[in-house]
Amino acid sequence: MRVFIRFRLFLVLLFCLLPGIATAELAETIQRIKPSVLVIGTYKKTGSPQFSMRGTGFVIRDGNLIATNAHVVTDITDPEMELVVRIGQGRSQSESRLRPAKVIAVSKIHDLAVLRIEGEPFPALRLANSDSVREGQTIAFTGFPIGGALGFSPVTHRGMVSSITPIALPAGNARQINDKLIRQLKSGTFDIFQLDATAYPGNSGSPVFDVASGEVIGVVNMVFIKGSKEAALSQPSGIAYAIPAKFLIELIEQRYQSTR
Repeated sequence: MRVFIRFRLFLVLLFCLLPGIATAELAETIQRIKPSVLVIGTYKKTGSPQFSMRGTGFVIRDGNLIATNAHVVTDITDPEMELVVRIGQGRSQSESRLRPAKVIAVSKIHDLAVLRIEGEPFPALRLANSDSVREGQTIAFTGFPIGGALGFSPVTHRGMVSSITPIALPAGNARQINDKLIRQLKSGTFDIFQLDATAYPGNSGSPVFDVASGEVIGVVNMVFIKGSKEAALSQPSGIAYAIPAKFLIELIEQRYQSTR
């Protein structure tokens, strides 16, 4: 009887300690993640401001490759604008440095892009096998929400994978459906992670990682918005989406196979 009572007390104590253990675990992981998360933007010498943020990116592989969303780095039509990575924290230009970046691989279907920067490498994050991700798994992501309005310091949000669901680009209306679009939808359908977590504009390209290992399982690419775009700030839905990391691994491998 005494053994049984002691065992029950042990279980009660264990469940009381688990939240604290998990919090400490995440705190340590965040410190490892932050040096690898960077601001992606454009620089225009005659612009005001000269630097304009477009999204978040994170360092992978050799320390000179940056992963982000395709929509963050495409559609830059101004020839005077240069794609750059902002290094360092703080609001002012003097508190940070800009390093030119070059797009070396893009997958518009999966909304992913890989950039290369020259110079000293950064600590790289490890990409996990996203096929092993399960619904209900606890995750976190680090990025630069609200377009740097809070300052260019990495911010971490915590949540879970609420659903693994197929996604495809929908048509605007029924009249736009044709054979070409149907083929595009079929080829573009793939599983995506729906997150029970609050993301904001600026979080596009943020790494979604396992809180224990710090391994990246996905890349934030969409936020569910209720109503207008302004509602994403004043009334966030708490629902975001992420592209599984396996598609990023495939993009990198395709890039290097094509250069051999």
